[in-house]
Amino acid sequence: MKRTLCLWMALLCLLTALPALGEEEVSLFAPGVATAAPATAAPQAEPVATADISPAPAADSDARAAFIDEMIALAQSTYKQTGGRAQPANSSGDIYVCKNFTVHLFRKNRDEYRMAAYPDVPLVIPNNLPAKESKPYSYGIAWQDVPAEKGNPFYAAHSFYYDTELSKEENREKALAFMRQVQRGDFFQMSADYYYGVGAHSLVFTQDYDADSDAVTWTDSNMKGESRGGKRYGYVQFDAVKPIDWFVDAFCKKGRGATLYRLRDDIIRK
Repeated sequence: MKRTLCLWMALLCLLTALPALGEEEVSLFAPGVATAAPATAAPQAEPVATADISPAPAADSDARAAFIDEMIALAQSTYKQTGGRAQPANSSGDIYVCKNFTVHLFRKNRDEYRMAAYPDVPLVIPNNLPAKESKPYSYGIAWQDVPAEKGNPFYAAHSFYYDTELSKEENREKALAFMRQVQRGDFFQMSADYYYGVGAHSLVFTQDYDADSDAVTWTDSNMKGESRGGKRYGYVQFDAVKPIDWFVDAFCKKGRGATLYRLRDDIIRK
């Protein structure tokens, strides 16, 4: 009896040492074997390949300011070089034609700069929108829509188009509000009818709008000009100043308007 009891006790100990039925035994550290995560573990994120990824250059506010400073400095030096004398502004290649002058300021300084979003793309400045594409408005209010990925570092910050659904007074108020948005370095494109002529004109503002004087300051070429022997000659202006009413009187007319083109914030040095 005693012997039988001992045999039953030994058998019971052996059974309790075996794994429970249905329980899977998992080795968490077996070499060469993928480890199984506990059932309560959070799902693991897929690994990200970084070998071919390089961060885009950050925007550089100093570079943008320097670009503007250099364009304005070139305008000032050109103004001094001309010494108040009229310059050829007749052929398509003359840099003293209004649009050509602003393009000249840009192209002479662009090579050291890029956009952070497109660091390998050389900068370009768009041509004016053709007359056929400008209808029903007059030619000269806007530029062609060149995308940034093609090198255009400008965007239309503000624009004014005369609205025939509004009164003259309402249009004028909108035009005045538009001119109060002027910032240093803005490229200005307008279609106007004013003292010096009729048609498209381009310029660059050299100072922010001055609320105290209600005026703007700019540089341009061929706003003022004259004809000699059937050819056009234009004068370069630098830090010219007029109250914004003067500009509004020029472009706040049926079929006309103006646009402020501004450099993007992500200008960087090459």
